[in-house]
Amino acid sequence: MKNARASIFRLSVSATKGGKKENVKNVSVTLNGFDGDAHSGTSRALSLLPCESIEAIKTDGFDIRPGDFGENITTVGVDFGLLDVGTKIALGDSVIIEIVQVGKDCHHGCEIKESLGDCIMPRQGLFARVLAEGELNEGDPIRIIE
Repeated sequence: MKNARASIFRLSVSATKGGKKENVKNVSVTLNGFDGDAHSGTSRALSLLPCESIEAIKTDGFDIRPGDFGENITTVGVDFGLLDVGTKIALGDSVIIEIVQVGKDCHHGCEIKESLGDCIMPRQGLFARVLAEGELNEGDPIRIIE
């Protein structure tokens, strides 16, 4: 997967905060975030996590899938080490997001950490706001805007 074209591997939404999200094939993105997602309208409306990190933790015996860490967008082929606060990213044909936070503190009693024994969002997660809305589909390209 290291040489894969940068793309959206999975899209995930949940009507409630703090837990796993359900995978969807496509989603409408407004300036508030993903339509139907509990984090829509917050300062960290979207969360991103690399599929490669999920695959790496699976080798530790965890049975997990995209969305289980509460991320909205699971990417493939994106080097998160090159992304920082202020980075703009184009998703699909029209959606543009801006990274507003790198990593996070897990709250006490985090459902994800409790059920999986570890949470990679504090180390690997990115949080973003929406600058331009549109529709997203699994497999859509991801491009870093210089």
